[in-house]
Amino acid sequence: MKPLLLGVLGSCLVLSVRAMYSSSDDVVELNPSNFNREVIQSDSLWLVEFYAPWCGHCQKLTPDWKKAATALKGIVKVGAVNADEHKSLGGQFGVRGFPTIKIFGANKNQPEDYQGGRSSQAIVDGAMNALRSLVKERLSGKSGSSGYKQQSGGSSGGGKSDVVELTDDNFDRMVLDSDDVWLVEFFAPWCGHCKNLEPEWAAAATTVKEQTKGKVRLGAVDATVHQGVSGRYGIRGFPTIKIFRKGQEPEDYDGSRSRAGIVERAMDLYSDNAPPPELLEILSEDVLTKACEDSQLCIIAVLPHILDTGASGRNSYLDVMMKMAEKYKKKLWGWLWTEAGAQMDLESSLGIGGFGYPAMAAINTRKMKFALLRGSFSETGIHEFLRELSVGRGSTATLGGGNMPKIHSVEAWDGKDGQLPVEEEYDLSDVDLDDLDKDEL
Repeated sequence: MKPLLLGVLGSCLVLSVRAMYSSSDDVVELNPSNFNREVIQSDSLWLVEFYAPWCGHCQKLTPDWKKAATALKGIVKVGAVNADEHKSLGGQFGVRGFPTIKIFGANKNQPEDYQGGRSSQAIVDGAMNALRSLVKERLSGKSGSSGYKQQSGGSSGGGKSDVVELTDDNFDRMVLDSDDVWLVEFFAPWCGHCKNLEPEWAAAATTVKEQTKGKVRLGAVDATVHQGVSGRYGIRGFPTIKIFRKGQEPEDYDGSRSRAGIVERAMDLYSDNAPPPELLEILSEDVLTKACEDSQLCIIAVLPHILDTGASGRNSYLDVMMKMAEKYKKKLWGWLWTEAGAQMDLESSLGIGGFGYPAMAAINTRKMKFALLRGSFSETGIHEFLRELSVGRGSTATLGGGNMPKIHSVEAWDGKDGQLPVEEEYDLSDVDLDDLDKDEL
């Protein structure tokens, strides 16, 4: 009977140690199934103790923790996590010893360590100081739902990052149903590598948005909160970056984590999915401005007059240009053409007249510099010309007058062969040819 009695007493002792808090206490028992709902998604300030039932210091803290929870009821939430049982939850917030107390304030994903005393009075004082800080942050307009000052799918506002905050609720609509390409980072707020990536990711998001005109987007998912979408894609480590293209399986991103590396990969994705730039005839100043103002370079061809080449000859030149525009579409250059003689001010500024037609120039409208094609107007010749410019080589000159020349409004080419002008016919029936011969004599 004694061994049985000892066994029963031992079991009761274990249960009593583990049951440090009960439903009658004002301390909320937290675990992986309710932590996100109760704490992360809450607007309240939380003090959370991470404990182990076998820890003597935790057992000593328990009555003061309960007393503080009762005093703060309705003002500050007080919770406790058995981190010995729920190791993943403790690890999520970097818990290394017991008891550890953390303050979940404005930014629930980046709690602060509580450094105050362990008496009930000290805990209450610490909670009230944290509450005052939270109120001040809200008055100043600050918030901290995540490491990024993110968009939630709308356009960028003042001071906001161009990283789009993605959630279980908006992921399918924003990413999977979109025609845009997405690079999505799955992060955890406590992850050191994620914190190192954050400024690079945010800077890259702005550059990529500008250079692709929003056709490639960067997003971020807090995988500790939005476990539905994170679980769907088997996220096990942080940060994990995946590439999403409509109708395709997501692809792991394994490139550089620097801003330059992220932008480079994004531009590759953009060029793979983007149509070639439009080849525009220079019909007015607006056409030239629209194509050149947001481009590093504008490639302008001056083609022979339609009477010299006919429609087939002109189309062959335009086909060469379209192939080059496709080849260099990653550069996001503007591509334009005009007929010889239609924009004489432009030709004069570029000094094209002495080279014959077809001719080509690359213009940097920001620096008012240009370079002329010296080789043949062919795929090989144009490729060599543009390749030299791409690596910073090639002879350049200042645009005539240092300003863009006047552009004249002209009619668009109708795609047909040119027509010779109709000469006026003269009626010679009344002319006496004999008199003409006498005059000449």
